[in-house]
Order: sequence, then C-alpha cells, then structure tokens
Amino acid sequence: MTGQLKRIWREISPERLRRTFLELLDIYSPSGKEEDIQLYLEELLTRAGFDVERQEVDDERYNLRVTMGGKEPQLYLVGHVDTVPAWDLEAFGAEEKDGIIRGLGCADMKGGCAAMVEAWLAIAAALPSAERPPLGLLLAVGEEENGDGSAAFLDTCRPPWVVIGEPTELAACFAHYGYLEAGFVTRGRRSHSSLPELGHNAVESMLRVLLQLGKDPLFDREKSEIIYSIREMSSARAGFVVPDRCEAWIDLHLPPDKDPAAIQEAIRRVVATAEHFIPGLNLDTTFNFASSGYNLGTGNRPAQILREIYPEMGLELRLDAFRSHSDGNLFFAAGSKPLILGPGSLETAHTPDEQVIFDQITAAARIYAALGAGMGMDSSSHRRLSPQ
Repeated sequence: MTGQLKRIWREISPERLRRTFLELLDIYSPSGKEEDIQLYLEELLTRAGFDVERQEVDDERYNLRVTMGGKEPQLYLVGHVDTVPAWDLEAFGAEEKDGIIRGLGCADMKGGCAAMVEAWLAIAAALPSAERPPLGLLLAVGEEENGDGSAAFLDTCRPPWVVIGEPTELAACFAHYGYLEAGFVTRGRRSHSSLPELGHNAVESMLRVLLQLGKDPLFDREKSEIIYSIREMSSARAGFVVPDRCEAWIDLHLPPDKDPAAIQEAIRRVVATAEHFIPGLNLDTTFNFASSGYNLGTGNRPAQILREIYPEMGLELRLDAFRSHSDGNLFFAAGSKPLILGPGSLETAHTPDEQVIFDQITAAARIYAALGAGMGMDSSSHRRLSPQ
C-alpha cells in the first residue's frame, strides 16, 4: 500500500459515512422524483468546497457531476440516486440493528452512493490539489426506469473506466449479463363467463404460450445459463366475462457471450410452433428493449489494484459477472469500461426486506478511494465529446 493511499484511508470517517447514508435513506427518491436527494448531495459537496455541475436530463431532473485533478478523469465513480417506488410510504426510511441497515434503496444503491461520496471527501482531504488524481463523480438519475441520467452524461463524456456501485457484496464484476425484455399479447373473443364455450379465453391462450416457452431447453432453469422470469401478466377486466385480451412481460438476463438478437429469434421460433397446440391462437410478440452483455477480462489496471488492496483489508477478492441489468450496459455500449462493485446484494434489492451491512459500505469507500487514487497513475488515453 502506498503512503498516499494510507493518508486517504485515514481520512475516511465511518461516522460521517453513516450520517450521510442514513440521511440519503430518509429522502424518498423514486425514479422521476430525484430532486430532493440531488439538492441534499449538491449542498453536501458544495459545502465541502467543490464546484458541482448540474447536468440537465429533463424538467426538474438533473445529474450531479464533480471532477478533481485538473485533467480529464481516467475513472468516474458512478452512483444512481433513484430507487424503485416504496412498498410502504410510511416506512421507507432507515432502520439499523446489529450493524445491518434496512431501508428502501439501501443496497440499490444508496450504500454505494454514500461510499463514493465518502471516498471523494477523503481523497480531497488527504491530498493537496496538485496531488489529486484525475477523477470524476457522477450521481445520476433514472437508472431504475430507462437509464436516461447516464444516457445524458454519455452524450458529452465517455471516460475510459467507470466504477458503478450496484450491490455485488463487494465482488468485482468485470463481466456483465445482457438483458432482453419480451412482451406478448394474446387476443380472444369475449363472452359471458357462464358460457365460456361461446368465447375464446385470452388468458388460457397466454398460459399455454408461456408453458410452451418454459418447456424449451433454452429456458430450462436447471441447465440453461439464461435467467428467465415472468415479470407480470394482466388481462382485460370487465367482470364475469371470458377475457378477450391478455398481456405478459418476460425478463431475460443473458450471459455475457449470448447475443440478444439470437435469443429473440429463438423465442420467435418457439412461439411460432404454439399455434399447432393452441386452437385459435392470436398472438403478438414484441421486444421493447435489448442490451448486450460484456466481459472486460481481469488483465487491467483496476483488477491489479483490487488484487493488491483486498488482502490489505482482510477481504477475499471474488470475481463474478453481474447478473442484473444496470447502467453498465449503457456505458459499455458507449465505449467505456464499467466495473460493477458495491455493498449489499441483489438478493434483497427491490424487496421490502432490502438491507446492507454497514461494514460493507465502509469497505466500499476504501475500495473506491483506492481505485480513484490508483487509476490516476494510469496514462491511458480518454475521450471527451463535444455536446451534441
């Protein structure tokens, strides 16, 4: 460990970090309503002496961007401040017990955001301006919906590397799954529910289509690497009638080497055979969103830094592929190299029992600080785009 990093780590304050984290959790910030949390973070960083740039995304929605080091950053710490909607608006805030903190967004990903802010403050406190690494901090909106915050950032800036603090339990994910969203609509003929033989039940047709898909080896949960989840299903509501329309959506998380276009064709092939087993089937299939995965390998500077510091922290370095969709897919498609690494786990994210171990957040702050300081020594080129 370098003397510089020792100085930075000494400046990391668990008390300040806990305070920041708990205050973030007490601010409700679902996608589309992020202004309150951005005002809080803007004030915190401005009070610490930084020039904070508001990057407009749409009306009253903006990212926050800060840089240090005098040169274009080789690395950006990237956190999204938005969450999914609260399960209970009376109980979305922080609860702490035995070192475990619960609350909406604690893992996904306010823990990562708090750790990044703490790492930023520690680097600035430990190093005079002339010694600070070329580093950026992006606090983005909109990740839980359509990634419009990161997309706005990528319109003007494409850093060589980004670290995104999604929950990985501090595993380093240099590989990332792809994502495909498939939609299906079946149509039937409405009749009174006491006379189903006069109608055509769109829900029954949909269930048979989904069963047909589930039987395909491509979606065998025991053998296939593809993660296949029926996200929702809804039908026409008219009361005491055979439903004449049913809609279903499926999430597919694809290993890094799987091409979403090939999976689309496989799904079309399977559902094309369904009409042979489902009399009168009227089915539309759509693919609203597709994103390729990636594998960056581990022969790079960030992986080297992690191999050096994890033993210093008493941690085992685990390498993994991030199984969910994230803004990492957008950054990779734009030419950046995204490392996904953060406190908390996907297991409880987006659930009422979302939780994170506070010690993981403190460790994440140390890891982010080490990456920020270490990547400042990397002389790799970078690209800065002119505004579109």
